[in-house]
Amino acid sequence: MSLKLLTFLFLLSAAVIYHIPVVTCRRTWCTAMPTSTTEQLQSNINFACNHVDCAPIQPGGFCYYPNTLLDHAAFAMTRYYRSQGHTYAACSFGNTGYIISSDPSVGTCIF
Repeated sequence: MSLKLLTFLFLLSAAVIYHIPVVTCRRTWCTAMPTSTTEQLQSNINFACNHVDCAPIQPGGFCYYPNTLLDHAAFAMTRYYRSQGHTYAACSFGNTGYIISSDPSVGTCIF
């Protein structure tokens, strides 16, 4: 190959790479609607924990505190949502779940 052809290919490659959009990894979480009933929250926890490890929200687990049904549901729902590939359907939970983009982690409970 000639030097001119190599230079052309290099410049063409640089131009193409420069114009490729940067894909940012946006982290999302699944949480329960604050208007969910106690029964709905417990149902969401039961469903999610039948599919993913929920030991962290058990007594002594790193996500036991804050010890609220809403916080435990958010943790379990996020675990399930992520195990299913971050799909909208995996965060439905009978229309009691929704996707958020702000990290709900609290204290030692890192989602």
